[in-house]
Amino acid sequence: MRMYDIIVKKRDGGELTKEEIYFFIEGYTKGDIPDYQASALTMAIYFQGMTQEETATLTQAMVDSGETIDLSAIKGHKVDKHSTGGVGDKVTFIVGPLVASVGIPVAKMSGRGLGHTGGTLDKLESIEGLQIEMTKEKFIENVNKHKLAVAGQTGNLAPADKKLYALRDVTGTVDSLPLIAGSIMSKKLASGADSIVLDVKTGSGAFMKTLDDSENLAREMVNIGNNLGRNTVAVISDMNQPLGFEVGNANEIREAAEILQGKNVEDLRKLSLEIASHMAVLAEVFSTYEEAYQALEANIENGKAFQSLRTLIESQGGNVNMIDDLDKLPKAKYDIEVKANKSGYVSAIDAESIGIAAMYLGAGRATKDDVINHGVGITLNKKIGDRVEEGEALVILHSDEESASDSIGKVQEAYAITEEKVEKPTLIHNIIK
Repeated sequence: MRMYDIIVKKRDGGELTKEEIYFFIEGYTKGDIPDYQASALTMAIYFQGMTQEETATLTQAMVDSGETIDLSAIKGHKVDKHSTGGVGDKVTFIVGPLVASVGIPVAKMSGRGLGHTGGTLDKLESIEGLQIEMTKEKFIENVNKHKLAVAGQTGNLAPADKKLYALRDVTGTVDSLPLIAGSIMSKKLASGADSIVLDVKTGSGAFMKTLDDSENLAREMVNIGNNLGRNTVAVISDMNQPLGFEVGNANEIREAAEILQGKNVEDLRKLSLEIASHMAVLAEVFSTYEEAYQALEANIENGKAFQSLRTLIESQGGNVNMIDDLDKLPKAKYDIEVKANKSGYVSAIDAESIGIAAMYLGAGRATKDDVINHGVGITLNKKIGDRVEEGEALVILHSDEESASDSIGKVQEAYAITEEKVEKPTLIHNIIK
């Protein structure tokens, strides 16, 4: 078999066989196939696309290129969630404890963030002493005992994907649905869950800016999961403004804890319950979405979900006093108001600009070597549809520097204010099964 023939076949619109796809993935991962041939094939895929069967095979080949996590020692039906990423997305810290509170095991493998805020692990490390590195044995023990653990991903999950993504990033082939979907799903499938709920974001702060693109990506990923034996559901959720009111690390942990204590931040609470309910149905603990939603909502009101969060933190060595008294979480030195320059209604918020403003404060990483500042971040006072008066604070920047001119500029760019009142954006656009 020759790589040249595989490239030409896909260039001309042919369907690759399982053997051809595995030949490519195995050869490229080992270094036997050069970058120039791999980039030629990814460009051919970019233009010609792939069938559902090809995409599923590509994904499985990437899974098989490295380690897979064996979670068979965990009792019960393991359900995972994945978000395609957004600004203020702290849903994991709400959904994990919620699902665990009804007895469903959540074995969460997460990564660090590169971009506007830290990843799941960075945010958790806002809590003093919390350990996210643990042995596989300890991880499984924690999930069996407490129904919930969050740990760092092993470095060798789907190495073919890591190598391919770096190539796609510099050859203009990132925006290919089969390649995006395969990249995301290979890591999820290698992580060992029985079922997966995907939170696919759409809008200004999302990877996919339009609803059509987001739905197409969701369908591609759901097809992969279902074709490879994992029941998969996708929730298409809005990211035309940050989720909730907090963007950062410690302040996102604070807001998640407040939701589990019963605070009603409407969009954040609703989306968390939506995702958790689908996870609970996939785990076959509830027969209907409505039944699951009702039970999970009750566990917020009766304190069981918050207790699950406390148990997670305590079991991983974290200082649980920081959750019992949220004022003990890290805080920035200065609070800086960014004020509206006219009266009216907030008609748009560019979520990505808010995220960049948070990164300028130190909440995220511009490069992988940057150090996260857990105490800095942004609190939104106004969201789309809200009335604002001239001179009123749109957001509060939490900064360790008195001057935060770059962040102030990005926030001012982000907000659009009009005389006419606008409706709040739809939060849940579609469910794809």
